[in-house]
Amino acid sequence: MARYTGSVCKLCRRERTKLFLKGVRCESSKCAIEHKPYPPGEHGRGRVRDTQYLIQLREKQKARRIYGVLERQFHGYYLKAARQRGITGENLLRILESRLDNVVYRACFAESRAQARQLVSHGHFRVNGRRTDIPSYRLRPGDEITMRDASQDLLVVQHSLDTAGGRPKPDWLEVDPAEKRIVVHSLPNRPQIDTQVQEQLIVELYSK
Repeated sequence: MARYTGSVCKLCRRERTKLFLKGVRCESSKCAIEHKPYPPGEHGRGRVRDTQYLIQLREKQKARRIYGVLERQFHGYYLKAARQRGITGENLLRILESRLDNVVYRACFAESRAQARQLVSHGHFRVNGRRTDIPSYRLRPGDEITMRDASQDLLVVQHSLDTAGGRPKPDWLEVDPAEKRIVVHSLPNRPQIDTQVQEQLIVELYSK
């Protein structure tokens, strides 16, 4: 399975904004972008002409990196969103938000989406009673996510729940930290998604 194995701090610097890819570290003074608020590489501090194409590309890359999705899969999500009724950009974000690894992260069971992806891949979660180890599994309204009995006391999950006081849980999810249980009440609409992405720019990029 293809995946990015480089420094995630470089991704934030490339986009010139915090993508919160490393959980609590991104909120501390240790965050790389606090010390080097410019793109990585030899020419990172040079002037770059911000063409319309570049602005659209950077917005797409930002969304891709926030959710930890590679290009081919992200493009596939866009095609699915374009076929659905409604606004394509909002449909795209709704698809990304409905991924199992994202829901685990949103419920504060993990400090980052990368950590949530690893927990799901290791088979610690069940969806509607079935063991599911596919991070990209798309959830639907009414789905129930629980932790396996053997995984109930995982320190990494408990630590995330204990330190996630500042992270609001979305109102389209019902989260029971004591029982390690999540229920998807509905899929989110745009105002319920706090991801700082201009999805219309992504649609414009793929529409060319």
